[in-house]
Amino acid sequence: MEVSHSTILLSFSFLLFLPSSEPVSDISTLVYKTCATQTFNDQLSQSYSQTLNYLFQQLTSQSSQHKFFKTAETVNDDTAISGLFQCRDDINNEDCFSCVNLLPQMSNTLCSDSTSARVQLDGCYIQYGTEELPEETSGESKTSTLLHKDCGEPVLAFFKFNKLMDEAFVNLESGILNSNGYYATNYKSVKLMAQCEGDSDTCECSNCVSDAVQVAKEDCRSSLSAQIYLDKCFISYIYQPELGAIPGNSIPGASGSNNANKLAAIFVGGAAALVLAFIFLSLINARLKKADYE
Repeated sequence: MEVSHSTILLSFSFLLFLPSSEPVSDISTLVYKTCATQTFNDQLSQSYSQTLNYLFQQLTSQSSQHKFFKTAETVNDDTAISGLFQCRDDINNEDCFSCVNLLPQMSNTLCSDSTSARVQLDGCYIQYGTEELPEETSGESKTSTLLHKDCGEPVLAFFKFNKLMDEAFVNLESGILNSNGYYATNYKSVKLMAQCEGDSDTCECSNCVSDAVQVAKEDCRSSLSAQIYLDKCFISYIYQPELGAIPGNSIPGASGSNNANKLAAIFVGGAAALVLAFIFLSLINARLKKADYE
């Protein structure tokens, strides 16, 4: 039996396109956007647009060197636009710049002519608004304003899971209190992260993260993962059994998803092994037949 080069190439091409069991995180993924319903009138529209574009240029240029930057530009004697960007602290400056560089066009598309807006990607966000406008959240503490939440898949039985998460949240709140506004940790089998807006002081940051934890406990209590965005901070967590098993603990629902991934990985690995074995045996068989003819 002879094996052609094309057969070998096709087999290896099959291996290259096998699905991966690990998801790929993309910092440019849109998480949410908030756009003010109020827009500028025709008389201010052109000057506002020009000022906003200049503000975007300022923010973008700073993103190659900083993870957080805040500034303001004057529209006229009565109006100014303040703006800021912030990148996740765990990405490098190059990725920060690439992320922020996407935001002006996305903001113009998603929130055209709005007097204020916030566009949040997975790796960064941009926010701007007119300084003369009243706060939309008047009467509330800034650190308790929920902008967006995303609760993951639920567990089926969650008593032990809740106990684990209570411990993990205590660890997160303690960690952010002793940090510079960013804290990431693996607590047992939970990966957690918290980050506050760059100009928040320690007290504001700690209070904001505590508020976010409270939202997670109330709204995502039985979720295997969650992302909570407040206007001055965000937190995220994900249950990952591979980080470390909890002695004597079994979390139904969590293991189901994990076992499914393991089965898929075993199936893919087995298929790959069979293809390689077939190629190897075919080459040996062809070589032996050639030797017999000689």
